[in-house]
Amino acid sequence: MASIYDLKPRFQALLRPLITKLAAWGWTANLVTFLALLFSLIVGGLLLFAQQNPVVLLVLPVWLFLRMALNAIDGMMARELNMKSTLGAVLNEVGDIISDLALYLPLAFVHPPSLWPVVAFSLGAVLTEFCGVLAQALGTRRHYEGPMGKSDRAFFVGALGLITAFAPGLFKFWPWLFAVAAALTVLTCLNRLKLALAELRK
Repeated sequence: MASIYDLKPRFQALLRPLITKLAAWGWTANLVTFLALLFSLIVGGLLLFAQQNPVVLLVLPVWLFLRMALNAIDGMMARELNMKSTLGAVLNEVGDIISDLALYLPLAFVHPPSLWPVVAFSLGAVLTEFCGVLAQALGTRRHYEGPMGKSDRAFFVGALGLITAFAPGLFKFWPWLFAVAAALTVLTCLNRLKLALAELRK
């Protein structure tokens, strides 16, 4: 299924000149991964303490875009600048899951009526990444397919935050929107596992 992840090669091409500069400044892939996690926790805390103030949602599209850039940069630095490590792989996978939970679960406090749909969406986010890694553990490639992969989730939440900040009336649709997004995470899990099993049968 189509996913925003399919645009990653073009996004990486735009960021590639930056990685050599970062390496020259002494940055490593693991440092970039750690910074993405740290600032996700900070943004999540801001959302949690601001709670029902819709203006604070403007931080979401900004940070989620920057986070996608950092996620692309750490991967390119690892692959293209020979910075791959077992620690980096663990930090990348675990960091992504913690970052997702830190950024998405506080939205249940921003809009309490959306509590369970937001929780379902957040758990679905964890399961999609688990299924992607499980495919790799079974002997196939790491799967990133959508329709609600990491980049798709970031786009969904970022767009929702941007629109709701200027049109708070959208809050009343949040439970339904997050319920649909949660259902799409389930579809994403099934899609990734189906493709992985098909590869194993070849």
